[in-house]
Amino acid sequence: MTLSKAIVTSRLDRPVKYYESIGSTNDAAKAWLEAGAPDRAAVVANAQSRGRGRKGRAWQTPPDAALALSVILRPQRHLVPQVNFLGALAVCDLAAEAGCSMIGIKWPNDVQVNGKKIAGILPEVVWEGPEALGVVLGIGLNVRIDFSRSELADTATSLESIVNRRLDRADLLQSLLGHVDGWYSHINEEILFRSWKSRLNMLGARIEVEDLVGRAADVLPDGSLLLRDSFGALHTVEAGDVFVVKEGGAGA
Repeated sequence: MTLSKAIVTSRLDRPVKYYESIGSTNDAAKAWLEAGAPDRAAVVANAQSRGRGRKGRAWQTPPDAALALSVILRPQRHLVPQVNFLGALAVCDLAAEAGCSMIGIKWPNDVQVNGKKIAGILPEVVWEGPEALGVVLGIGLNVRIDFSRSELADTATSLESIVNRRLDRADLLQSLLGHVDGWYSHINEEILFRSWKSRLNMLGARIEVEDLVGRAADVLPDGSLLLRDSFGALHTVEAGDVFVVKEGGAGA
């Protein structure tokens, strides 16, 4: 079943704004949040031309090929970091339902299957002075994008390529938001962090991140990564691109 305004608004138990095409669902959701959108409201688009990844990277969502959505959440301020956890876990649950195995989270916010990215998570806090109005949880999920002949063939994949069957994006959207709701209900509980940590697929590996090379030793409850360098010193990394380094060279 294709996505449409009628399908999306009738099947989702929340206020929804649907766009056939939009620049960025996160931008639309932030404006709605500032205008008073309720908790769990969602912005959904069939195509997205100016989506963002971390560090402002551009990401396009072609029509009829992916899920592009942003969920408006209003957690207590001290729970804002946990929003990233629940977004990644919701995608992991959806991928497992679809029949995927070897599902993992590449710190801090990419979901991978067999080591290839199927989804990116981008939470953005909306501030009003020193107070957080809420968080916009952006999710981009590859459903039927063909990466086989692209420069991303070795690093990205889609759900349909993995499970080798056609998937209903309307069903996937409904299920994904259900998983977001489920994990959101645990946002103040330790199980959320523990579950996210258990899905990380680079803990213990030798990595490079933000010009540091060492062993991914652990993560903190705020989502920061602890990296142990070759001298045994621990470094706290709040964000960055992680690259797994081939074992056998110098360093940790």
